[in-house]
Amino acid sequence: MHSPAVSEHRTVLLAEAVSALALRPDGYYVDGTFGRGGHSRQILAALGPQGRLLAMDRDESAINAGRAWQDGRMTLVRERFSALDMVLKSLGVDQVDGILLDLGVSSPQLDEADRGFSFRHDGPLDMRMDQRESLTVGQWLSQVDEKELALVIRNLGEERYAFQVARAIVTARAAQPLESTLQLARIVAGAVRTREPGQDPATRTFQALRLYINQELEEIALVLPQAVRVMRQGGRLVVISFHSLEDRLVKRYFQSQSRPPEIPRGMAVREAERPAPRLKLVGKSVRAGRAEVERNPRSRSAILRVAERTAV
Repeated sequence: MHSPAVSEHRTVLLAEAVSALALRPDGYYVDGTFGRGGHSRQILAALGPQGRLLAMDRDESAINAGRAWQDGRMTLVRERFSALDMVLKSLGVDQVDGILLDLGVSSPQLDEADRGFSFRHDGPLDMRMDQRESLTVGQWLSQVDEKELALVIRNLGEERYAFQVARAIVTARAAQPLESTLQLARIVAGAVRTREPGQDPATRTFQALRLYINQELEEIALVLPQAVRVMRQGGRLVVISFHSLEDRLVKRYFQSQSRPPEIPRGMAVREAERPAPRLKLVGKSVRAGRAEVERNPRSRSAILRVAERTAV
């Protein structure tokens, strides 16, 4: 059994996330966002010969990195994590002991210019996490109308100058095709009048476009109920979010499932017969410590939340 060392990608909240899974050596676990295998590697190190890991990712580069691993305990599947139910059924697995989701974009995706995720490197306007998808950001920007573009930038990027940015993009594309990340970043910078110290003017717009083209929030909303459904009693769901929209979805879902289901008005139910909640919150949210933030500035915005499946 051999798993190569992890590449330059620095896995955020590595020890905290793996510890939160409360791993059993013979358990079955899911890493829904394999990336470059940082979390998976630690999970496998804690599993015994009977332990099993399902690692999923929709990014071809991540899957290619994982194929170099030689560990019969791990099954690697190229699929978005909202396909969790389907993938487990195809493997004949009914229940699992824990699920880890590390949301957002990975460092290799940001660092590879030809993926088009970053405004710091000049590359094509792509941003697809799954290269099998047909629509790139550049293609979408060439056809979307100004109002819809503004709403996407405002709602998913929380950009206060969303309408100015949308107008600038539509005006610019009328003059010449939008083809590169730095070209788009310059257009956005010209429309954003002020920005928080240390933040690039294009940050929020690029976030919005990435979330939209990859349907990232929809993916989270789809996977959370599946995760709860397939976990056995005592199983842990561990989620790392990187911005407020992701974290809000996770926090609200965890809270809603950690309260007893509502009883219809007028129905008399004994206290002992009240349905129990499906989840129990485990501890408080966790953020990266000062030392980790200094080593890896990307960890600054990370928030880790943990919930445990009850006996329902």
